[in-house]
Amino acid sequence: MATKKRQSKVKAGMVKRAVKKNIRSRSRARQAVTKHAAARTELQYIPWHTIPLEELNPLLQRQFVVGQEIMLARVLLKKGCVVPEHSHHNEQISYILDGALKFWFDGKEIAVHAGEVLCIPANMPHKAEAMEDTVDLDVFTPPRADWINRNDQYLRGEK
Repeated sequence: MATKKRQSKVKAGMVKRAVKKNIRSRSRARQAVTKHAAARTELQYIPWHTIPLEELNPLLQRQFVVGQEIMLARVLLKKGCVVPEHSHHNEQISYILDGALKFWFDGKEIAVHAGEVLCIPANMPHKAEAMEDTVDLDVFTPPRADWINRNDQYLRGEK
């Protein structure tokens, strides 16, 4: 009988500790969300003409704006420009303003023309080629750290 009481007390103690741990965990999650919400970026108004064009190679230029959890890039590609196969942990939406890009995914080709949109899931290997002079708007979430830090040698023709 004493063993059953002891087991019952042990179980009750385990339940109390689990409940406390769960409450602490939820409290930490709430604090993280509150801290994140408090750290919002300020409103930004940025005309494209105020952002210098970065020349990555003779056929590729870009500009970008970075928010807290999103990045918008304006990419200018000359006809024949090839963006080598790569992948990234960022989701990407490409909207072609002018021109056309041909994308390759798993051996499949998709041509995206002016006025069309392509959604690329995170970690999906892809490459692209400009079928004509093209203006592309790319949205990334989260922002591309490799672009921000200029660690994107695959676009610069560097190894």
